Amino acid sequence: MTSRQMRNKQEAGQGQEIRQGREMPRGDAAGLPPTGWAVLGLLSFRGGRTGYELKKWADSSLRFFYWSPAISQIYAELRRLESLGFATSRRSGPEEPRATRRYTITEAGRDALAAWADGADNPGTPVLKHPLVLRVWLGHLAAPGTLRALVEQHIERTRGELAEIRDARLRAERAERAEEWAFPRVALSWSERRQLAELELAEAMLEDLDGLGEDGRGTSDVPPPEE
Repeated sequence: MTSRQMRNKQEAGQGQEIRQGREMPRGDAAGLPPTGWAVLGLLSFRGGRTGYELKKWADSSLRFFYWSPAISQIYAELRRLESLGFATSRRSGPEEPRATRRYTITEAGRDALAAWADGADNPGTPVLKHPLVLRVWLGHLAAPGTLRALVEQHIERTRGELAEIRDARLRAERAERAEEWAFPRVALSWSERRQLAELELAEAMLEDLDGLGEDGRGTSDVPPPEE
């Protein structure tokens, strides 16, 4: 029996377990990380997609509020999803100029994803890594004017990101199935508000930097923290 046949057999077996009401793999039991659920979530919308298409979609949606996995990570998760019976793939026919493999979510995958999305467990604490703030934290080692230039560049990038988010939200609003795209619109609206807050914070940081003297201690007479 080929590996492909074995995988199909496993998928059929898992589907049979679900039809019989038996417990299916979820979360830790399935060994599925959050990125795996994110990739499966991309497949939950209508239509089969290639790994490349999933990457493009992640770049124009997921990265605004979660992150966009590398193409190698997406394919690794797709293989994992297939092995669990949560996704299936089909190779393109000879009529297409370039062979591709399209992935679709299975009934078992949709049930598992729905159970995970509807779970009452804590989704986790957001992790903030802000390289610019780290550089500002070490500003006593930077040349005069460097930090201000970095913050101004960050403001311009944030404005560009904000424009992309608004464009993505407009595309979601024009989607055919309103009930399916309502929640992505909520996520993108949150992303828009976050970028607006980031702009406000960055502009306030410029004001704070302007208030510092040449020695980095500010214009007040308050001494730096004691060692």
